[in-house]
Amino acid sequence: MKIMIVDDERDVEILFRQQFRKEVKDGRVELCYAFSGEEALDYLQTVNPPDVVCILSDINMPGITGLDLLKAVKEKYPGIRVSMITAYGDELNFKTAMSAGAEHYFTKPIDFDQVKRNVLILAPATAQGS
Repeated sequence: MKIMIVDDERDVEILFRQQFRKEVKDGRVELCYAFSGEEALDYLQTVNPPDVVCILSDINMPGITGLDLLKAVKEKYPGIRVSMITAYGDELNFKTAMSAGAEHYFTKPIDFDQVKRNVLILAPATAQGS
């Protein structure tokens, strides 16, 4: 199961690598990273159909915001699950994200146990080695 992490803060990559170390080592998860909404959309266009099953995206990024990315992904790649991550748990962003098709809305600091429960439980059986 390939998960794309989209965040303009590059240190987030290290954090996700640490938190998903066991799942990556077991072959249950493959992580890829994009550091902007534009980079994420460019990556999705490189493989047809995209091999990304799930996107975890920050909301507040320069250029294409996470909410813009969510809308673009849901329009062009409706089968990709998208969850939002934000440092700001405001009601407007939450409602906007959920009405645009976000599966989950996580606030920072990230509760990785919650992320894993919500993201990995929905993984296709083949991605979990079943």
